[in-house]
Amino acid sequence: MATLFTKIIAGEIPADIVYQDEHCVAFRDINPQAPVHILIVPRAEIPGIADVPETGDHQHLLNAARKIAEQEGLAGGYRLVINQGVEAGQTVDHLHVHLLGGRAFSWPPG
Repeated sequence: MATLFTKIIAGEIPADIVYQDEHCVAFRDINPQAPVHILIVPRAEIPGIADVPETGDHQHLLNAARKIAEQEGLAGGYRLVINQGVEAGQTVDHLHVHLLGGRAFSWPPG
């Protein structure tokens, strides 16, 4: 069954897309938790970080995050978050990276 993110990638559901390449699509979160909150989603349907193959090039998500952060003017810093599973807050079973910025963050999160 196609996830919400698969439908966004396919253009079936509109989104504010800020970046895309052959590996991933990035769009603004509809429920932002920071002034900048962008989801970076691989085009491949991978349910979560626990399902990423041990081999292969998945560095593209981090490379895209760096490019988007530069594009968004987040030179002062940003946070990348990947939730795995319901207990961690993952609500869509499609691997995605949250790029958050535009404000100071505290530690520890959550």
